[in-house]
Amino acid sequence: MEGCCLLLGKKRKLGRTVEEIKIGEKLKLTEKIEDKDLLLYLGLTNDSNPLYIQHDFASQTVFEKPVVPTIMLTGILTSAVSKHIPGPGSYINGQQLKFLKPVHHYATIDFLLEVIEVDIRHNEIIVKVEGIDENGEIALQGQITANPLRILEN
Repeated sequence: MEGCCLLLGKKRKLGRTVEEIKIGEKLKLTEKIEDKDLLLYLGLTNDSNPLYIQHDFASQTVFEKPVVPTIMLTGILTSAVSKHIPGPGSYINGQQLKFLKPVHHYATIDFLLEVIEVDIRHNEIIVKVEGIDENGEIALQGQITANPLRILEN
């Protein structure tokens, strides 16, 4: 049963409860990293690392060209959990991610998410995550732990 709520005059879809989530559920998202995304991140965080934006600087490093901040990739994953598995109303309480290779500007990444554990008693799920680049190589992998939506009973 999907719920909804009234938020600023608009109906909003709520996520699922822990009882509605099953081990093995999967989600695949494809994201292309654009300059506008990087500039928004850098502006919001005031992160001035030249490795993220300056082509001349990055060309002098082992990375050869600017890389996407790992926290941006993390944000894409946590957003997928908040929007889809388990969805709106969920709370992320842990993450364990390993960044195996850099992701460069303009990369297209397939993010794969799979529910690997459901703990009804503690209202918690564990989602295995993976990011695969356009060459088919794993750029990141790990797990995100989240508490699905729980509505207070009157």
